[in-house]
Amino acid sequence: MPATSSVTQQDLQPQSLTTAAARNLATTTKTAPQMQGISDRWLLKILPWTQTNGGVFRVNRRLTYTVGDGRVTFTNVGAEVRVVPPELRELPALRSYEDDEVLAELAGRFIQQEFEPGAVIVEAGQPMDEVYLIVHGKANRIGRGQYDNAATVGVLADGQYFGEQTLLGGDGTWPETVKAATACTVMMMPRQSFEDLEGQVEGLRDHIDEHRAGSSKKQNRAGEAEIELASGHDGEPDLPGTFVDYELSPREYELSVAQTVLRVHTRVADLYNEPMNQLEQQLRLTIEALRERQEHELINNRGFGLLYNADFKQRFSTHSGPPTPDDLDDLLSRRRNSHYLLAHPRTIAAIGRECNKRGLYPQSIDLNGHMVPTWRGVPLLPCNKIPITETNTSSILCMRVGEEKQGVVGLHQTGLPDEYEPGLSVRFMGIDSKAIMSYLVSAYYAAAVLVPDALGILENVEIGRQDD
Repeated sequence: MPATSSVTQQDLQPQSLTTAAARNLATTTKTAPQMQGISDRWLLKILPWTQTNGGVFRVNRRLTYTVGDGRVTFTNVGAEVRVVPPELRELPALRSYEDDEVLAELAGRFIQQEFEPGAVIVEAGQPMDEVYLIVHGKANRIGRGQYDNAATVGVLADGQYFGEQTLLGGDGTWPETVKAATACTVMMMPRQSFEDLEGQVEGLRDHIDEHRAGSSKKQNRAGEAEIELASGHDGEPDLPGTFVDYELSPREYELSVAQTVLRVHTRVADLYNEPMNQLEQQLRLTIEALRERQEHELINNRGFGLLYNADFKQRFSTHSGPPTPDDLDDLLSRRRNSHYLLAHPRTIAAIGRECNKRGLYPQSIDLNGHMVPTWRGVPLLPCNKIPITETNTSSILCMRVGEEKQGVVGLHQTGLPDEYEPGLSVRFMGIDSKAIMSYLVSAYYAAAVLVPDALGILENVEIGRQDD
């Protein structure tokens, strides 16, 4: 039998210095503090930043005849839907009507209707006797071409409306067929119901007449007051006189602020600054968080955020749900000189899937040292601040940037006291009785859309993977 070996206590004693003990004399190689919440922040990189002295930026425009191309909001109790009365001011004919009681009466005259996918809501050529509000769902506007072929010319979605000309009176027919693309809930009011109320309420007819007179003023295709010109004439005819009218109350953008107070104990700053400066590392990560919040606000702030400041004429929905190449082409066609497309990374993945289905492979370009995909030569940039809804839908932004291009610009003010970066200051606030130093870190910013067609949004983009 083989002999069994016995391990003695002496054999277990180390015969050289252990690694654990050696580390007490070694200098550890370490990284700077890492932060997972840092993104590429493409929006902050691509926006041209305009110096905003006085903290206010005024956008002067030519006079535009606003007709209330907004969206109507609804409330519901179970399956019963009601129109929010003040939201009826989004209809052109009721844009500036002030009597809330009349609007409440009018809202109560809308009738709820349900349509299955493929059902015709209105048919081209039939009398236009109703006004419709889309509560939920999508409907296709189908027109006729020169050779009598049907073509989808637009999509109506939540909050949009059609047939608003009914409120102005007169006889007419539906120019297009509107067909439900998905299950649709709509609110409908017959013309006769509106006319009955009009006969009962003093001043409502006068308001409608004033609106009709205002809408008859000459406008260009952008809705701006027309500049009278003459061309192609011979001889010595009388030339039209004209002037360029401006908005009397132009919009002003005030700089917003994101702030925090950074606290660092003096003992930490005094004793633990080698090999890395503790205050600098704390400040670096705090500024990263502020810049992330800044980009989030530029997208989502209800006052100046891009999602809320796009003109309603520059918003439209996808035709079928997913972001198809056709939808991207429609988005680009709405404006001149589109410079950038912004979308959530998951939306970009959905775009890639739709392109793959069609055998399309978008090109990539080098942008500031990064390879990014493009569509029709326009860079498609990721932005994780664009929200994704509970129904797995998101939006795609298309923009033209730069003040000289009448595009979208970022606003900030440089030259601040204790400025650390452009538009960002770090101010020492003192040391309290607990020996804690405090620094006020502030970033000032906003964004402005100089003309409506500088920014467009493709809404209701379905980004879930489709089952084959």
